[in-house]
Amino acid sequence: MSDLLKNIDARTRLAGTNKLEILLFTLGVDQRTGRRETFGINVFKVREVMRTPKITAAPEMPASVEGMVSLRGVLVPVVDLARYVGIGVETPRDIMIVTEYNGHTQGFLVEAVDTILRLDWSQMRVPPEMLTANLGGLVTAVTELADKKLVMMLDVEKVLSETTNYDDDFIFKDIERLPDADEHVVFFADDSSVARRQISQTLDAMGVRYVGSVNGRQAWEELKKVAAHADATGRKVTDLVSLVLTDVEMPEMDGYILTKQIKSDRRFAGVPVLMHSSLSGMSNQQLGMSVGVDEYVPKFEPQRLAQTLARLLAERGHNSDTK
Repeated sequence: MSDLLKNIDARTRLAGTNKLEILLFTLGVDQRTGRRETFGINVFKVREVMRTPKITAAPEMPASVEGMVSLRGVLVPVVDLARYVGIGVETPRDIMIVTEYNGHTQGFLVEAVDTILRLDWSQMRVPPEMLTANLGGLVTAVTELADKKLVMMLDVEKVLSETTNYDDDFIFKDIERLPDADEHVVFFADDSSVARRQISQTLDAMGVRYVGSVNGRQAWEELKKVAAHADATGRKVTDLVSLVLTDVEMPEMDGYILTKQIKSDRRFAGVPVLMHSSLSGMSNQQLGMSVGVDEYVPKFEPQRLAQTLARLLAERGHNSDTK
């Protein structure tokens, strides 16, 4: 299995090309349906794949958390994904996918891993609303393989959020309202329901109006409508869009391509782009800067996000006043 993730560093070159690689895995045969479904996770978030080591249970753990393991001296929580998503299976989960993103390391128990598939983000589709409603936003994207099999991308950020409770309301309590909040409108794009909720709560606390989208393509369509309206009414886009906040990984159009579209369109000159992602490695930040991102902030740190937003909005206002 070590060969499966060999050359992982080379895969970072895919970012910015609207391409991704996903690790396919199964959780077992669902006793209710008799089917074995295929799921996927972005390889960028996978540190390693291993046989499940001995797990130590602890008291008062969330229902889907099996316990913890020690990996090279680091204690890592282990989540049984089948139990988390509500699939009743009897197959042993002998494989553990170790993920690392946004400064958190965790293990996900799965039945088996299959292969790594290279795709274009445009091949990843937003799931039907009925599916997202029933699963609470757990499936963020769906793609169809050559054999017509559907692969569902799981929102691992949602899993992490609900098994660690790091999005409790107290993390928003010290965010202050901006004195000129009514003058700003932020457009944001993120395919994670957890992330969209946190962004909305942060902007609500700041008193800033916003327009949210579930991926880069939807955000770009909204932004083009705003630009067309500005042209038709003789206004500047900067009067209607104060800042764009974007995730990196999104179906149909990722954050790098969205940034390229914004920065290559002269109508959006003066609109800062803030990249907001759980892919917090330096290579991802550098790539973001190379496509024109003005600044980068890690996900799930509302205080830091609010501080960065306040500073960029203040700088933008200052620059407008001095012109």
